[in-house]
Amino acid sequence: MMTTQFKNIGIIFALFAFTFCSAQQRKTKKAREDYQSYAFQEAIGKYEAMVKDGYADKEIYSNLGNANYYNANYEEAAKWYKKLFELTDEVDSGHFFRYAQSLKSLGDYKTSDTMMEKYAKVSSNENRVTKFQDNVDYLKGIEEQSGRYTIKLLAINSKVSDFAPSMYRDQLVFSSARDTGTTALRIDEWNNQPFLDLYVANKNDVESFDTVEKLSKELNANTHESSTAFTKDGNTLYFTRNNSETGRRFSQDEKGVSRLKIYKAEYLDGVWKNIVELPFNSEDYSTAHPALSADEKKLYFSSDRPDTFGESDIYEVVIYEDGSYGEPKNLGPRINTEGRETFPFVTEEGILYFSSDGHPGLGGLDIFATQLSTNGSGAVLNLGRPVNSDEDDLSFVQNSVDRQGFFASNRPGGMGSDDIYSFVENKPLSFKCKKQLQGVTKNKEDGTVLTNAKIKLINANGIEVTSTVSDANGGFTLPIDCLQKLKVVKSEKEDYEGDIFEINSTFNFDANTVVLELQPLQTVKKRKELVIAPIYFDFNKSAVRLDAQLNIEKIIDYLRKYPKAKLRIESHTDSRASKTFNQQLSVRRAQETKAYLVSKGIATDRIIAKGFGESNLVNDCDDRAVCSKQAHQLNRRSEFTIVDE
Repeated sequence: MMTTQFKNIGIIFALFAFTFCSAQQRKTKKAREDYQSYAFQEAIGKYEAMVKDGYADKEIYSNLGNANYYNANYEEAAKWYKKLFELTDEVDSGHFFRYAQSLKSLGDYKTSDTMMEKYAKVSSNENRVTKFQDNVDYLKGIEEQSGRYTIKLLAINSKVSDFAPSMYRDQLVFSSARDTGTTALRIDEWNNQPFLDLYVANKNDVESFDTVEKLSKELNANTHESSTAFTKDGNTLYFTRNNSETGRRFSQDEKGVSRLKIYKAEYLDGVWKNIVELPFNSEDYSTAHPALSADEKKLYFSSDRPDTFGESDIYEVVIYEDGSYGEPKNLGPRINTEGRETFPFVTEEGILYFSSDGHPGLGGLDIFATQLSTNGSGAVLNLGRPVNSDEDDLSFVQNSVDRQGFFASNRPGGMGSDDIYSFVENKPLSFKCKKQLQGVTKNKEDGTVLTNAKIKLINANGIEVTSTVSDANGGFTLPIDCLQKLKVVKSEKEDYEGDIFEINSTFNFDANTVVLELQPLQTVKKRKELVIAPIYFDFNKSAVRLDAQLNIEKIIDYLRKYPKAKLRIESHTDSRASKTFNQQLSVRRAQETKAYLVSKGIATDRIIAKGFGESNLVNDCDDRAVCSKQAHQLNRRSEFTIVDE
């Protein structure tokens, strides 16, 4: 009897568990469908109800974090990402980045940086990781750019989203989700706000805006419209609209998503007419947020087309005199990252302003600026506070004559979701940066200064940028363009072994003096042993880098002077990847280092090369540690010793 009772109880529990599981699967499926179709608010509601009912798993926390992140609800996003990482570390690498960005919006930069370091460990080759690691003092840099603007919240904002301002004659055109009585039934499932339409505000006598009204019934359709760009004569307009059948209803791709497209319209006889979509739009990806160059020969825009680096990139396309268009061109990794680059704007001076969450910033989307005419090598500057904040800051436009303009932000203290702010630029951006490199040359043996030593400055491409000689006190000064990527300072003097100083991203030109120590060759000969600074390798690579080749010149010179000397090469890796892989990689590094020396005329029987994998780390960056890019770099090396003479 007891056995039967227990059996029945077991069956009841099994049925209960099956019912519970089936219910969770049904709820998860419905929430997932909303999430995958970008109905984020619906998905958030369903997932939160599941959490309240006791459900908890990786998908729920992940999608709750992402849905809130893409709605700029960064506090909520951080809460769910925190739960996700408490549950598991086996997540997509993007979660590390989005969690770090969400923490910035809460002002928790310390924890955010820690999360970025973890992100770097799992995605070391990503562009935004490199930008973070190359700008470890990014907050200091942002502070240096801050305070250049005076901003003011416009009175025309509503309780919903107002953004994407543009200047049209004496009017301000912008996009808004405000309910004017005709949009109440058209609700966007992404954020539960009415659909966006284009509005215009007229300037009054006191230099502010009022009398807000819809821009045009011809332009505003039953879809979203936003992001306008007008030609200088005011007769041509580029704007963003959802993919639709003549603006009447959404057209969707196979995933059920209505992509964004750029349209063109002409102002004829007081009416916007001839509305056509641009030929490089697509049914399969979005093309949005147009901006014109000063000469109106190029159109800039944001897109998630297949050749993007990340979630959306900035592109340019040529506008020919006959009105046709060239092939869209991605602006490249200097500007675009694995994150979101969007809302471009180009000034008369050729400065590109855009919003990004991939470059180091304060949180959410920040506004950045860069010069377009720099052949891909110019700096990308964060505008700093007060234009940028801990939240999303976007759609920057400026009048180059009076240095006034507008942008949008969802920061606290506004009137609604996104609000439009006016600004006055009190101090212009400076992209020119000149500094001086101070140094001294010394005798390594006795510390005395060396005069007339030749000093060379080498850039990242191995080209000599400038040179000088040390003065009577051993000192030297070299002019530096701090936007230029530099590699090494090299010293040479007859009867001395030269020295090389490597310039890394953290080197402070204002506070540091380079000391180059040259060893007398007679001392080197007597010593019977030569210890050379290690050369370093890129992550997972065995090729001998340019800066390493410069360093190896010392060894080549020495081996040529002393033909009986032999060289020992010991190569190493960092702790990332498996021990077996790292052992093989270190052997390849040793062999390629040897091959480079042989290619320079050193006999192969004079060189001993061996790999040691990750067994001889120079620091504590083992598999259990979270280390910076620079710390891992110290372990990826080949070391040299003269072993016989």
